[in-house]
Amino acid sequence: MGLLAVTQAPLAKCQWDLRLCAHYLAGAIAPTTDAMKDPIMKLYYATGTCSLSPHIVANEAGIPLELVRVDIRKSPHVTEAGSDYSVVNPNGYVPALALDDGTVLTEGTAIVQYLADLKPESRLVPPAGTPQRVELQSWLNFIATELHKMFSPWLFHPEYGAQSADVARAKIAERLASVERHLAAGRPFLLAESFTAADAYLFTIVGWSNFAKVDLSNFPHLRDFMARVEARPAVQQAMRAERIKVSA
Repeated sequence: MGLLAVTQAPLAKCQWDLRLCAHYLAGAIAPTTDAMKDPIMKLYYATGTCSLSPHIVANEAGIPLELVRVDIRKSPHVTEAGSDYSVVNPNGYVPALALDDGTVLTEGTAIVQYLADLKPESRLVPPAGTPQRVELQSWLNFIATELHKMFSPWLFHPEYGAQSADVARAKIAERLASVERHLAAGRPFLLAESFTAADAYLFTIVGWSNFAKVDLSNFPHLRDFMARVEARPAVQQAMRAERIKVSA
C-alpha cells in the first residue's frame, strides 16, 4: 500500500495514519493493510543490544512498532526525546514494550512470546501448552542465562578485568559447542525447520561475538546459522532501522 493510500483513511484515524506514515518513511516498519487495524506499540531499544530480538520478531510477524531509542550511555538513561527512561522501566535496561493501554512489558524473552502470540499464523512460537512451546522456552532460557549473561556484563565492562573476561569466553565457548552440536544434526534453526523467536534471540546474542572477541571459528554450523538468519529480509530491516551494519 502506497503513501497516498495510507493518507486517505477516515478522519477518525488521521493521527494513527500520520504516525504510520512517519514510520514507513523512516524505514522502521513496512506498510501493510494489517498495520492499519491495531494501535501501534512502542519498542524502547538501544543499538547493539538485545532489543534487536523483539524487533526482529515483530518484523517477521508483520507487527508495526514505534521505535523509541534509549541512550544507555547516559546515566540515568534517557530516551531520544530526553525523558527519563526509568519512568518506563525502573530496571533501566532495554527492551521495553509499551502497549496502547499504557501497560509496559519488560524482559526480552517475555516480549518476544507476547508479540509472536499476537500473530499465531506467523509460527514464530508454537502453541501454548505443547511440548514444542516448552522446547522454545527452554532455548530462550538457555540463551538468556548461559549466553546473554556471560557476554554481559563480563565482556562489556573492562573494569571486571581480563581474568573474568577469559573465564566468560571459555564458558561461552562451552555453551556454543552445545548449540553447534544441535545444529549439526541437520537443523537449519533451533526448532528444526521453522524460524522462531528463539532463533531471533540466538542471532542477536551471538552477533556480539566480534565485538566481544569471542572466536566462532570452531562452530561452522553456527556461522552458517548466523548467515542464514541475517539473510532474512525482516532481520535486515530491523538491523538497518537500529543502525546496525548488515554484512551482505
